[in-house]
Amino acid sequence: MQIMTRNKKASVSLVTFMNRIVAQLEQDGRRRTAQHYRAALNSFMRYRGGRDLALGDMDADLVQSYEAYLKNVAKVCLNTSSFYLRVLRATYNRAAGRGLVTKGQNPFRNVYTGVARTRKRAIPAESVSLIRHPDTAKALTPGQELARDTFLMCFYLRGISFIDLAHLRKSDLRDGYLHYTRSKTGQRLSVRWEREMQEIVDKYQAQTASSPYLLTFLASRAVHGKPKGRAREEARLYHNAEARIAYHLKKLGARLGIKGRLTLYVARHTWATAARDHHVPVSVISEALGHNSEATTQIYLRSIQSSEVDEANALLLAVI
Repeated sequence: MQIMTRNKKASVSLVTFMNRIVAQLEQDGRRRTAQHYRAALNSFMRYRGGRDLALGDMDADLVQSYEAYLKNVAKVCLNTSSFYLRVLRATYNRAAGRGLVTKGQNPFRNVYTGVARTRKRAIPAESVSLIRHPDTAKALTPGQELARDTFLMCFYLRGISFIDLAHLRKSDLRDGYLHYTRSKTGQRLSVRWEREMQEIVDKYQAQTASSPYLLTFLASRAVHGKPKGRAREEARLYHNAEARIAYHLKKLGARLGIKGRLTLYVARHTWATAARDHHVPVSVISEALGHNSEATTQIYLRSIQSSEVDEANALLLAVI
């Protein structure tokens, strides 16, 4: 009987088990987390050359080998490597909790699963002004122009993440404020609507006229058509838009001579740094960014009244 149990455990496929987790997460409406699991699985399968394995065969040597692959072959940063390994560890722990692998084993004991302090990503406020008013504005391609507007909108909205920006709905804008829930933390945020934000929305109004979304990224008939396949189409549009914006931002940064790689995450860091440089208190910056603690904000920079946050945002928009 013990041999049969071990065989049963050894026969559980990693791919099958992770796909079940992804399906359950999507059913529960946790699409972002499902994407994380799918990304980690895809990375691990690239390391494996597409070969599946039984969960019971995942040992410390294999996990360490995967970590070395991430560093030396995939050449991802330390936090990305840690992210993939944490997802795999969570998967393994789920399997252990269901009796599918032997409890007490820890194949992840010798790999890094922490969060390393990220390098500074902010750019000077002068560079934001250059993006906002480029001398080459008329020569920008449509892709670069949309990437520029997306970067600026992320900055204007106090470093909003792209997933939250893309999913903003027209109904989120009311009474002079934009209200949205931060997907990463579930925190509810409100941002006073400024003229600069409306100018960008107006610019793409023709493309969003029949869409419930505020901006163009998910403005497709398929998204708000028949319920079947809506979530899948929305995810496809989101990932395609994310990739296009990243590509054109890189081109735009090079064209404008901005040092370092220009990304939407840079907009978030830059807002926080510019706020600090204009003597906005860390507590206000923390509230504006939707952080759970000032300690997180301090990492970016190395509860306040909403009106103070709005005044801080208006100040920054006025000086760039």
